[in-house]
Amino acid sequence: MPSKFDLASVETAFAQASIDPTRWDAAMEIAAASTEAAGAALFCMNGNLPGAPHSASLERTFETYVNDGWINHDERHRLMPIVTRRGVATELDMFTPDAISKLPYYQDFLAPHGLRWFAGVKIAAGGFSWVLSLQRSIAQGPFSPEQVRLLADVSMRLGASAAISRMLGFARIEAALDAFEVSKTPAIVFDARGNVLRLNLSAETLLGGDLGVTGRRLVSYNRDATRTFELALREVMWIASPAASVPPIALPRRGRRPLLAYLLRLKSVTHNPLAPGQAVATIIDPEAHYEPEIAALNECFGLTPAESRLAQKLSIGQSLDTFALDRGISYETARNQLKALFAKTQTHRQPELMALLAMLRQAPRTVIGA
Repeated sequence: MPSKFDLASVETAFAQASIDPTRWDAAMEIAAASTEAAGAALFCMNGNLPGAPHSASLERTFETYVNDGWINHDERHRLMPIVTRRGVATELDMFTPDAISKLPYYQDFLAPHGLRWFAGVKIAAGGFSWVLSLQRSIAQGPFSPEQVRLLADVSMRLGASAAISRMLGFARIEAALDAFEVSKTPAIVFDARGNVLRLNLSAETLLGGDLGVTGRRLVSYNRDATRTFELALREVMWIASPAASVPPIALPRRGRRPLLAYLLRLKSVTHNPLAPGQAVATIIDPEAHYEPEIAALNECFGLTPAESRLAQKLSIGQSLDTFALDRGISYETARNQLKALFAKTQTHRQPELMALLAMLRQAPRTVIGA
């Protein structure tokens, strides 16, 4: 009966999960229990991601849904225009019971798991929409018209939680991109559609004739490279368990060495489809030369300011005589500073010193969560 619906508990659970994304699976448990459903899951209407939060009762069903490819043949996708327009829909808005009895999605996929009936509740914020998928068993029967009306009402209120979740997600992304920028690592964050969502200053400086953002997509002048990147991005976001280490994608540049893009799914958002950012690409420029920070040199080796400046310039390939000329000091003074560098860094030859300094230039590989 409609009176048994505890929609206030659903709202509270969504509000808590919007602040703490680790609570989304728990929110699905509450959503199922509060609407007399056998289980619940949360999907993005703009593209079903395989790590959608779901109640424990749907664990086996969800594995089959993803691993057997039903995620790409879900008959209920056809209901999304109705969900968008009304705020809620059931399969009876499109299919007759007789049609349901003949559709492979219902008979070959859902029936072996004891499921059949469904209500999809729209949750919208910031141009994105999600659907709270409430699953009922064959024995429970479909949602009644009165229950559907109650779910349409709660649809409006759940949008506030989605807006909070996205606002906090953007704040996390900006903080993470700032962290990448500190280490001079170009980084680009992508949304669930594979569109460029945010990028840091180091990434912006790489954009030009050979690499750019067109229609919010990252595009290489080389079509094959663009296609390879798109396929890799889709795999990272859409494969339930992507490889721990995805091979880098080469992004060619005319007359220069190619850039290397490393893709990964953002840590901690696998079960949070409301997060605005779903994947990140860090870009390595093999021709870039980063000087080690003065503070790092001082902290590691106790160098004087003059010795630190020499170490910086040697690390990017500047010769000793050029350094002396640029600094307005004699070559002999520069040699004395170099000898001091050898002593303080416990190295004996310039190639050995260069190798040590090169390690201080390496940009740390930061893993972020949004």
